[in-house]
Amino acid sequence: MRKKGRLIVVSNRLPVTLSYEDGKWRGKPASGGLVSALNPVLKNRGGFWAGWPGTGKGAGLSHIREILGPLSEESGYRLLPVMLTEVDVEAFYHGFSNSVLWPLFHDLQSRCVFSPAFWEGYLKSNGKFARVVAKHAGENDFVWVNDYQLIPLGEMLKKRRSGLRSSFFLHIPFPSVDVFMKMPWRKEILSQMTHYSFMCFQTGRDRRNFLDCLRVFFPDTAVSGRGHILRVKVEDRSFFLGSLPISIDFQAYSSLGSSRSVVSRAKTIREEVPGKQFVLGVDRLDYSKGIPEKLRGFQRCLERFPDLREMISLHQIVVPSRESVDQYQALKEEIELLISRINGRYSTTRWVPVNWHYGSVSREELAAIYRAADIALVTSLKDGMNLVCKEYCACKGKEPGVLILSEFAGAALQLAKGAVLVNPYDTDGVAEAIYRAFSMAEKEKRDRMRFLRKSIARQNVFWWVDNFLRAAAGKKLEEFPEQAIPSLWPGIITQAGKEK
Repeated sequence: MRKKGRLIVVSNRLPVTLSYEDGKWRGKPASGGLVSALNPVLKNRGGFWAGWPGTGKGAGLSHIREILGPLSEESGYRLLPVMLTEVDVEAFYHGFSNSVLWPLFHDLQSRCVFSPAFWEGYLKSNGKFARVVAKHAGENDFVWVNDYQLIPLGEMLKKRRSGLRSSFFLHIPFPSVDVFMKMPWRKEILSQMTHYSFMCFQTGRDRRNFLDCLRVFFPDTAVSGRGHILRVKVEDRSFFLGSLPISIDFQAYSSLGSSRSVVSRAKTIREEVPGKQFVLGVDRLDYSKGIPEKLRGFQRCLERFPDLREMISLHQIVVPSRESVDQYQALKEEIELLISRINGRYSTTRWVPVNWHYGSVSREELAAIYRAADIALVTSLKDGMNLVCKEYCACKGKEPGVLILSEFAGAALQLAKGAVLVNPYDTDGVAEAIYRAFSMAEKEKRDRMRFLRKSIARQNVFWWVDNFLRAAAGKKLEEFPEQAIPSLWPGIITQAGKEK
């Protein structure tokens, strides 16, 4: 029996990116909010990260072995793959996860596709995750399940290993009762969420929505306690319930933003951008991010405040996502059309109002863009947290800057005092916020940025992890000591769902 517990993180995807080049599968560490948050947590603590490696047809276990071994050594924790078939991915990932839960939890229920086949595939794939995790988890290990794709996993793990306790963090928003109840499997999803020993949300608003739903569908729900952590009893089980805002490694971003190479590159970017100030948008291609609303707000700003023409520009970075999905292709086309219209109407021989980049940007280049930008504009229609706004502030250093932030982003609850909050549906409101940021006095800019940076530094990713672990496991991060990376084989689940 193991005396020292290990951290076992479970998410839909492994923190790696795989590609097929020159007749061979290759891998590299992935980027993203969850990866950035949990990499420093797992590193060198003898734990696992379980997830789908993102490969479909043509990638067998031998290829996975070749790729994940070196990547595990580089990451400092063991990568544990769950193999899914193309049918699984279609029903579980593209289907129930991203065509039911994602739009529903972002209050966009009109985009939901309530297919029974999606629900069946969702449960089937979660069963594969359960078999992998149950095979490798020790009695004293701490299992930390992440996000909406894996809601049923806690109950499934209980059935396989009655003594294994797991906790869950939802990274996206949780909807209000009137939205949530439109899903056919509403009670099943709620019940599955009550099988974790600790359920945690990004904000108190999400937690309240969850409790409201519980009280509707489980009228005998009992809640006790005060503050960030509550105790909830539903039927024959009880669990802790909390809200903790996820964050970033503030010091790492701050140091990067102040590094010589980034400062130099930021200076070059400022010289390249026409106009007195420039506004920055950084978003993944998704209808929840409000990119068209941002563009309409910027266009309205140029219409209402003609003195800003040739004085301000918008640089929009769009990171590709789900490019094979028709809705996302249509969104990309809408963005391109809006940018074309704005530039066609307002461009001059020496100024183009909107520049955009469709593709990923290196971490160092993004830090330089953050540092150079006078204004960051985040117009999410609904967001669990939004880490872009925190990265922007961290990279600014002592440079002044203004954060314009959607009031529908989870981060707005934490950063309201320092940011300029907007309703992204209010085109005039967004336009006025941009004008206000452009005209803001230097002292106010510095004071606001100082507040934002202090708040993010205080509640950084390590604060988030420590508080989550204390609530869920009664331990601090430092109580998971450094250990050797565990072996991976046997125990892998093949695409057919069998152990090998």
